[in-house]
Amino acid sequence: MEFLYEYGLFLARAVTIVVAILAVVIFVLAASMKNKSDKGELRLTDISDELMQLKHQLKEELLPKKQFKAYEKQVKAAEKAAEKQNLTKGKVFVIDFKGSIDANEVSSLRQEVTAIITIADKDDQVLVNVESGGGMVHGYGLASSQLDRLRQANIPLSICVDKVAASGGYMMACVANKVYAAPFAIVG
Repeated sequence: MEFLYEYGLFLARAVTIVVAILAVVIFVLAASMKNKSDKGELRLTDISDELMQLKHQLKEELLPKKQFKAYEKQVKAAEKAAEKQNLTKGKVFVIDFKGSIDANEVSSLRQEVTAIITIADKDDQVLVNVESGGGMVHGYGLASSQLDRLRQANIPLSICVDKVAASGGYMMACVANKVYAAPFAIVG
């Protein structure tokens, strides 16, 4: 009888461990499926006000009171002049492209480029942060053609490489008007 009790206890432990492992595997698979979306993500952030406030705070801390008051007058005069002339500054659209070997991120890149072309004005420009070790030629060729759509729409395109833009990433960078690379970035 004791044998059956021990066997039942062993079986219960084994089933518990198997169920726990299956739960973890299902959770990981569900999370990875949720993150793989063909839709790009657009997030609009106006950082001009943040930068102006930061500059204002730094000037207030660093300048003597008289110089700071003169600076404030100068800023107010410049704001009034800009309002009078109704000047609008161009926007910079930033796209992050982290490529894989099969370049499956191209579908979201296509949607992001389409959205930008739809709303961009003549003063706007696009900056694409490319990070890719390269991959399949046809996938990255399609990515390059998506970026070329920006050039054809006369929207200035800049590519920024912080770490690596090899092979297909380099092909994407070649389409741009300007390429910016970190000192130790791998480009080519």
